[in-house]
Amino acid sequence: MNLYSLIFLLSIASFTPGPNNLLASYSGLNFGFKKTLPLIHGVALGWGSLLILLCAGLIIIFQKYDFLQLYLKIFGSIFLLYMSYKIAINSSLDNQKSTNPITFTKMFFFQYINPKGVLMSVVIISSFIDINSNYLYDAIILILLGIFFAYSSIISWCLFGSLIRKFLNNKNKIKIFNYCMSLALVGCVIMIWKV
Repeated sequence: MNLYSLIFLLSIASFTPGPNNLLASYSGLNFGFKKTLPLIHGVALGWGSLLILLCAGLIIIFQKYDFLQLYLKIFGSIFLLYMSYKIAINSSLDNQKSTNPITFTKMFFFQYINPKGVLMSVVIISSFIDINSNYLYDAIILILLGIFFAYSSIISWCLFGSLIRKFLNNKNKIKIFNYCMSLALVGCVIMIWKV
């Protein structure tokens, strides 16, 4: 396994904008870091569990049955449009009373229908794990690095949202930010269907 290439690919895949990162920014801004912890853990542990299942053999199913990717696109798109709607209608600055609509469970299971996450998982596993050589060792390294980069990127995007909260100090600015995040999620859906 080429560890440097794996780290490079994981960093690009993790830190570039995507559904998880946009939701983390939204949540960090609207609810603060502490209330975003369930989202952070849901993404990292959900993606880690997806990597584990794929390494354990589920990848063969995805490679054999291409039509499953279409179903992932459909369900992932529906979820993203739902979250886009929830973000667009939220304009709360009062994170004491409001609850984060993005829960650990939603984010954990979203990883299984997140087109970017599933596609990157399949590509990374297919590219960096050799079934005939050090399979278990390579799989463990890949999974641990995947979880590390998932935590790193989601925390970074959440902190970004939390930091800009100081500048978005009224309801109208929050609404504009939420609309932008909502539109960015819709953009993710459009990009998913262009691939």
